Amino acid sequence: MVTITQLAEQKINELMTEEKDVVGLRIYVRGGGCHGYQYGMAFESKMADDDTVIEKGNVKVIMDSQSAPLLQGAEVDYVDSLQGSGFSIKNPQAKTTCGCGSSFSA
Repeated sequence: MVTITQLAEQKINELMTEEKDVVGLRIYVRGGGCHGYQYGMAFESKMADDDTVIEKGNVKVIMDSQSAPLLQGAEVDYVDSLQGSGFSIKNPQAKTTCGCGSSFSA
């Protein structure tokens, strides 16, 4: 379903230790952005019954039932470059993406 790179796993784990009562990182897709859909991420303290959970090592990535199909086959990575650092999502379902990488059309 969704792949988490080793670098992303390490960074998520590192950030989770700084938060209280966190069970995992929620990745979601919502309407908006310049191409129709926009990615979002937030640390989550609870899960819903219909959530999809991907576990890698000590890390849980949580997706709601509407976002999971749009993220099918995606890869979550952590990038640290001259342009900045942060999480990046490579989604094979995205037909077009914007320059910032946080908006796409399916």
